[in-house]
Amino acid sequence: MTKQLHLISTGKQPVEQFASICAHVHPYVDAIHVREKRKTAREVSAFVAALIGNGVPPQKIIINDRVDVAVVYGVKGVQLAYHSLSVSQVKRHFPRLAVGCSVHSLDEAKEAAKSGADFCIYGHIFLTTSKSGMAPRGVDSLQAIVASVNIPVIAIGGIHAGNAAQVLQAGADGIAVMSAVFLARDPVAEAKKLAHIVKQTWPMNGGEEC
Repeated sequence: MTKQLHLISTGKQPVEQFASICAHVHPYVDAIHVREKRKTAREVSAFVAALIGNGVPPQKIIINDRVDVAVVYGVKGVQLAYHSLSVSQVKRHFPRLAVGCSVHSLDEAKEAAKSGADFCIYGHIFLTTSKSGMAPRGVDSLQAIVASVNIPVIAIGGIHAGNAAQVLQAGADGIAVMSAVFLARDPVAEAKKLAHIVKQTWPMNGGEEC
């Protein structure tokens, strides 16, 4: 599988700023996640509409939790958390949607795979201000999860151009970043840099090339 670069909204930027950055960086990324936990369905819809209006292809857009908004806008898929609808429910009723699942342990990753998730996002790998006071789970735990599930594992948490290679060498099927792009002085330059790292051919855990 080709490694992937996912961008995830910070929840701190106004819709116009977020959409403007995405308009310039989307050619270099595989998915853009609208992750706006404190916003209503109507407000999340405004983010999605702004992305599409700024030229971001719907098939690159993934919406956190809000299955209703994803269906209405015909985007790529949804990212589910522990408080969301179950993966199996969403897959059964909306088979067209790609369904990702946020996981924080090996057991959760196995459950996501068993329930039919198309991919999981695992973290946090490194220290990050968005998880202040919480110890990172580290690259070793990522490696164990990659080896134990048969769905793509996207790594998240404190990842940037300086450590992305370490994560991919551990076997992750891709990386997800927030501030590394959205809060960068030059978001396009950072997206290009990360895309270059991600699209290299990385050795698998067993030493074979992917």
